[in-house]
Amino acid sequence: MKQIVVLSGKGGTGKTSLTASFAVLAKDGLFVDCDVDAPDLHLLLKPTIVKINDFYGSKLASINRDKCLECGLCVEKCRFDAISSDFIVNPFLCEGCGVCGVVCPANAISFSQRKAGEIYISNTKYGPMVHARLFPGEENSGKLVTMTRLLASVVAQEQKKDLILIDGAPGIGCPVISSITNVDYALIVTEPTESGFHDLQRVLKLAKHFSVRPLVCMNKYDLNRANTAKIEKYCEENNIPVLGKIPFDPLVVEAMVNGMPVVEYAPESLVSKEIVKIWQKLLELL
Repeated sequence: MKQIVVLSGKGGTGKTSLTASFAVLAKDGLFVDCDVDAPDLHLLLKPTIVKINDFYGSKLASINRDKCLECGLCVEKCRFDAISSDFIVNPFLCEGCGVCGVVCPANAISFSQRKAGEIYISNTKYGPMVHARLFPGEENSGKLVTMTRLLASVVAQEQKKDLILIDGAPGIGCPVISSITNVDYALIVTEPTESGFHDLQRVLKLAKHFSVRPLVCMNKYDLNRANTAKIEKYCEENNIPVLGKIPFDPLVVEAMVNGMPVVEYAPESLVSKEIVKIWQKLLELL
């Protein structure tokens, strides 16, 4: 089983649009959305949810008022100001760190698991999909991504899929680290801007740290050909394959507005033809 993750140094580079087009072109794949804080791959693949698994993140403190001595130690020691002066725990501020339970002389504080998100197993017309959503204000997005990928591996084995295609989170934080580990290739989507070049370098360092083989795809390359040449030169000097250069085309936005991957919406466009070439190169590498 092979795994490819599509990454970008920031949001808005076209990562999800490219992943959705790959999903159309893949013949025997399973698709995973690991951007659990702001998932949007489902907007293009339109999955039908088959099963929902609950995700539990950090613990939530609760105070037993029958035992509470109202000594105020929990209020004093809580660095997150999650406990009010009348000893009520604010669930949006509580981090579940456990300090209040340690300092409580009456053992009046207990901790319970709280539901922080959901993981979905779905079907799409292109193949099975595993995706997740972290509830607003909740934490442990890296843990949720890890659990999503583990579930995706199980589903792929059960359905005998040879390829897992992952839409990773933007940036280089915990969700990205959880998305990039133990994959065969990381395809990094970048744009021909100074900030795009800087973001690309950061993601490449992350891939190198985890010994993941990087690949690069240039999006909207014709908007600044000088910067495109600069990025290509950098990749050549560092032996990083550039699989393709996608031109700017308003058809991409038009396809998104219509809720369709661009290779399906406009298969004869230059954008779609370039994406097909990139996909064929990926298959050759695999």
